[in-house]
Amino acid sequence: MDNQQSKTHWKRLINPDYIGAYALNPDEDLTVTIDYVQREQIVGTDGKKEEATVAHLKGHKPLILNVTNSKSIAKLYGPYIEEWAGKEITLYASMTKAFGDVVECLRIRPNVAKKRKPPITADRLKRAIASIIAQQYTTEKLHAQFELTNEQTKEVADAIKSAVEGTNA
Repeated sequence: MDNQQSKTHWKRLINPDYIGAYALNPDEDLTVTIDYVQREQIVGTDGKKEEATVAHLKGHKPLILNVTNSKSIAKLYGPYIEEWAGKEITLYASMTKAFGDVVECLRIRPNVAKKRKPPITADRLKRAIASIIAQQYTTEKLHAQFELTNEQTKEVADAIKSAVEGTNA
C-alpha cells in the first residue's frame, strides 16, 4: 500500500458536517452526483450562522458551494441550480489564498472523469462471443459494458469471422 494513502487527515477525526479537501487522498479525484442544491443556514467554524449555497451529494456529505465552484458547475451544466440535480461533478483538492493564509480547498474539474468499465473475464468473454454469434448480443453492447484488451477484441473479431465463414461455406 502507498504510504501516503494510509495517512489520515486530522479533519477526518472531527467529522465535519460538510465534505472538504480532507476527504480526498493526495492526488485523488472524487466523482459525485448532485442530489439537489439549495440555500440554507450553516454554522461556520467560528460558531456564526450564515446563509450558504449547499450541494447535497448522493452518498456523500454536502458540499458548500462558493462562487468559484458554483461557476464551475454552471460551466458544465448551465446557470440554473434546479438543472444540476442528477449531474456528476469531479472534485479535487487544491490550495487557495484565503483570510491571509494559503489553505486547502475543494475545486471542481472542468470535465467529469469518465468511469472506467470493468475488465471482462475469460469465461464471460466466451459467453459473450457465443451470444453474439447467436445474435442475442452485440459487439457494441460488449464494448459499452466492458474494457477489452487488444487481444480480447481480436478474439471476438476472429470468432465472428469464423462463424460467418462457417455459415457461408
